[in-house]
Amino acid sequence: MIWADEETLPRHEMEALQLKKLKETVNYIYSNVGLYQSKMDAAGVNPKDIQSLDDLRKLPFTYKADFRDNYPTGLFAVEKKDIVRFHASSGTTGKPTMVGYTAKDLGNWLNNVARVACMGGATSKDVAQIAFGYGTFTGALGLHGGLEKLGASVIPMSSGNTNKQIMFMKDLGTTLLVATPSYALHLGEEIKSRGMDPEKDLNLRIGLFGGEGMTEAMREEMRKVWGEDFFCTQNYGMSELCGPGVAGECEALVGMHINEDWFIPEIIDPVTMEVLPPGEKGELVITCLNKEALPLVRYRTGDLTRLFYEPCSCGRTTVRMENITGRADDMLVIRGVNVFPTQIEEVLFDIPEIGPHYEILVERVNHLDVMTISVELVDDRLLDSYKLLSELGDRIKNGLKAQLGLATKIKLVAPQSLQRFEGKAKRVTDLRKDGI
Repeated sequence: MIWADEETLPRHEMEALQLKKLKETVNYIYSNVGLYQSKMDAAGVNPKDIQSLDDLRKLPFTYKADFRDNYPTGLFAVEKKDIVRFHASSGTTGKPTMVGYTAKDLGNWLNNVARVACMGGATSKDVAQIAFGYGTFTGALGLHGGLEKLGASVIPMSSGNTNKQIMFMKDLGTTLLVATPSYALHLGEEIKSRGMDPEKDLNLRIGLFGGEGMTEAMREEMRKVWGEDFFCTQNYGMSELCGPGVAGECEALVGMHINEDWFIPEIIDPVTMEVLPPGEKGELVITCLNKEALPLVRYRTGDLTRLFYEPCSCGRTTVRMENITGRADDMLVIRGVNVFPTQIEEVLFDIPEIGPHYEILVERVNHLDVMTISVELVDDRLLDSYKLLSELGDRIKNGLKAQLGLATKIKLVAPQSLQRFEGKAKRVTDLRKDGI
């Protein structure tokens, strides 16, 4: 089902709509946000200079540091009395990123989330269980509101309390799960450990996943855990942009459709900051259109992807972004080799003897970088056979060497021994950052 007519606009009509909204947005930020006026004056650009979509690249970038430097509401374009909702990031690396919504912003946001839910196959008949943590995190309340707008029944379960999650899934006939991919895998494992078959004993048919990336290997693992007919998509957003609702996968699974009438995407080289042509991989930059409380122009997301403009078989004509392959700031440089955790995951998930959970430890030993990857065995009886363990370890090392061009250490551990995460999974510990 397609939620909004704008999702099927011809390219020339979409671009005309974007240009109209872009001009309005640039005038708005220049008049109402001191930081943007200062940045634009310094760059020698005036709102009147924006006469085409190509002129977008004349505008200065917005950075996450701008939020920290102007905490809490220095980037807002409206007075506090006009804000009906505040959200914020966790602030684990410093002050949280504070965002706000006017009543109009809130309505547009939830409408975009409803679009994304439709893309993933959700309908008004679904019973949706939200296993995101509620609070200032945008994911839970965003999906909650969007699914309600769609007409679905919503269980605001929040994260954790796995026993109750399973009870409600069974007793209320949950058909749709909202969670991080890692928690969905953990939940499936727990259900199986109780002697239940998720495919036969539950009604779950759809997963709408976000909060962390999901590789194709992880999608395949979902089917192993939840059943061959389980259909899962991922959606994209971040609190600075609006929360969820920026983009989502449709049932064709050929990338995430961006809601282009509200967000203009660009791909830049993260080093030179030059705009790259369609199809080339780089850092995603997003301009938000017609936001009242927190308008953002050319926000550097740090996420690495590429864009495809060909119409999709689902009927949507909106540009698609490839599933995120990593973050510019998540990239590990090991002995001169660029390594993304998603590359490691693709290898691990293809090996049936190990489970979907893993941890990466990077250390500096005798002035050399050493990467150790801990993975769980599926069958703990392997621990009794040094020969089989050694063969399995070598197979994993060889697979990673072929993928990364880099030697790694492998630590095979007992089933269920690695940490599980109710929210976003923390896979990497880099002790080199601490000078060790």
